Order: sequence, then C-alpha cells, then structure tokens
Amino acid sequence: MSGVDSSYAWWRLVASVTLSTVGGIGMWCLVVALPSVQQDLGVSRADISFAYTLNTLGFFVGGVVMGKLVDKRGIVITAVLSAIGLSVGFAVAPAATSLPLFATAQILIGFSGAATFAPLVADVSHWFEKRRGMAVAIAASGNYLAGTIWPPIIEFLIRDHGWRAAYWMAAAICLLVMVPLAFVLRRPPPLQHAADGSAGVAAHSPRSLGLSPNALQAVLIVAGIGCCVAMSMPQVHIVAYCADLGYGVARGAEMLSLMLGFGIISRIASGWIADRVGGIKTLLLGSTLQCVALVFYLIDDSLNSLYVASALFGLFQGGIVPSYAIIVREYFPPKEAGFRVGLAVSSTLVGMALGGWMGGVLFDMTGSYRAAFLNGIAWNLLNGVVAWWLLFRQNRRNVYA
Repeated sequence: MSGVDSSYAWWRLVASVTLSTVGGIGMWCLVVALPSVQQDLGVSRADISFAYTLNTLGFFVGGVVMGKLVDKRGIVITAVLSAIGLSVGFAVAPAATSLPLFATAQILIGFSGAATFAPLVADVSHWFEKRRGMAVAIAASGNYLAGTIWPPIIEFLIRDHGWRAAYWMAAAICLLVMVPLAFVLRRPPPLQHAADGSAGVAAHSPRSLGLSPNALQAVLIVAGIGCCVAMSMPQVHIVAYCADLGYGVARGAEMLSLMLGFGIISRIASGWIADRVGGIKTLLLGSTLQCVALVFYLIDDSLNSLYVASALFGLFQGGIVPSYAIIVREYFPPKEAGFRVGLAVSSTLVGMALGGWMGGVLFDMTGSYRAAFLNGIAWNLLNGVVAWWLLFRQNRRNVYA
C-alpha cells in the first residue's frame, strides 16, 4: 500500500526525518561555533548574536518561500535546492574575515535549511489522517534530532580542526547526503489538493473560531514569535553561558544536546496528546510547561543544576512548535498546507532570531544572562495568553454549536 496511513507513509516519514536531521545542521552549527567565531572575528556577543539572527530570519523567509514551492512543485525540488544552498553557504562562511560576509552566508544557510523543517512537516501531513498529530510531531523532531547529534560533533571538529574546517565539512555532508535522500520522496502525496474525501480535509475553518483565515494566521504568528523568543534563550546561548561560567564550551554543547534529545521525547508525546485533544490544548500545555522550565535557569547556575534545567527545558517545550502545524491542518484546507504551515512554523524562527539577538544585547548591557532569562519568561507569558484566548474561543464555539 502507498496511500494515506499506509506502511509506505511511515517509511516516507523515516526518510523525511533523516533529511530533516541532516539539513538541521544549518540551524545548530552556529550555536556551537558562536564563541569561536566571535573570538576569531573580534566582535562582541551582540554582534555575533546578530549573525545568528540573520540565520534565523533567512530560515523564516525560506520556510514561507519553500512551503509555497512545495504546494506547487512538490518536496523533491525543494529539498535539492536546500542541499545546494546549504553547501554553498557553508563553503562561503569560512572565507569570511569580517562579520558582514559571515553574516551574509548565514542568511543563505538559514534560507536553504528551512526546506528541511516546515515544508517537510507539511508534506508529511498529507500522508496521515488517524495519526496525523503523531506523524507531524515525529517529522518536526528531525530538527531536534539534528540538535542532539550535531552539537557534540561540531564541537569536536572545532576543537581539533577549527570552525572553518568544520563549516567546510558541513558543506560536503549536505551535498552528498541530502540530494540522494530528496529523491526518495519523489512519489506525490495522495489527495494533496483534494476538496473532499476523508484524508487531509480540515476538521474546522477559522470562521468556527470567529476569525478570518488571515486573522487566525496572524494570531499563530504572534504566538510563534512569543514562544520562541523564550525558547531561544537556552537554545542559542547555553554554550556561551557555560563558557562564561568557566564550565567550558564542551559542557554547553552537551547541555544543548541533552536539551534537544529530551525535546524529541516531548515532541513525540505532544503528537500523541494532539491526536486526542487537538492542537490548541497541546499548545497551551507546552507553553505552560516551558515557562516553568525557564524559571529553573534562574534558581541556580551550578553545573549540575544547569544539566537538570536543560533536561527539563527539553522535556517540557518540544511540543509547542508542532502544535502550530497541527492547528493549521485542523483549520485550513490541505491545498494551502505548505504555505500556511510554512508561515506558522517559520514565524517561530522570527522569535528565535529576535530572542537570540536580545539575549546577546542584554548580556552586553548587564554582564549576565539573568535579564535575558526574565525577558524570555515575559515573552512566554504572551504566548500563553494567546493559547488561552484561542482555547476560550474554541470552547465557546463548542458550547453554542
């Protein structure tokens, strides 16, 4: 069988996760390389954090553009273009002797890497109906699996060969591995543009929440920015934070890997929950737990406490981003999935970009990360308010239905 919920659909999901894991190096490489690049280029923490911001802004634009391309041309051409762009970006970045060129290369890396996240999630969503929440969560876990695997490898390469050699190796890996994987996904999704039929049709419409389609999309964008300004603080700065505390870059890379490893567990669990309670309630649960985890970073900065906080943060927050894709598939037609999921999920990268930069600025202003963590908690509360508001509108619809 090769249709919806078939054995082929699950094998295709495995291939998608693998592709996402390889392409995810575009997001996580700079996080580990941040202290080395900062020292080599002789720039401030805010300046190098701005390079990360450009990477994630490129990821945002790429998620929207590549998502639209998936709707029109399918996932194969999108993934091949991603592999080529990542390879070029990783090859150009080591040639930089100043921040502007390095930052420009980060835009290309982010734009190209975006195809291995939201567009892949949208593609996977067409192949599942009964277990769509679980499948979407697993597909989104490729990004976190990348964050689990790549940081220790990149840290080792930088320690032994320097950050420039590590980037060149990343360029070769993306080109040699991603292109063959892309062609594994050449079969077109079933009922991708169906107007009816059981598979892939949205369960509701934005009007059922009392919102227009664009209004619901805008609300999801605001929620995505809020949650990921908060999320960016540990994910972007944990390596530099550990280096500043004297624990070393390697300990920070281990914490990042631990955080994202537990995030995989969280994402899969959130998919199971979403299949039972829906995307909005899953979003609210994840938002609440993430806020709790951020508080743990403020309690104690000893080495063991940071390991515990990182594990809890990963375990609590992994289900937030997949929730947006699930909400889109619940309230929008399948023919818009690539664009709508791309816009909703990629908006979280605007939050990562803003939060990563703000963390660096607040560190430069105060000499510590305490203010940055408090800033993250405030943005997390914004996300929670949005989730509560959507749940209120959903419950009101159910009462008067």
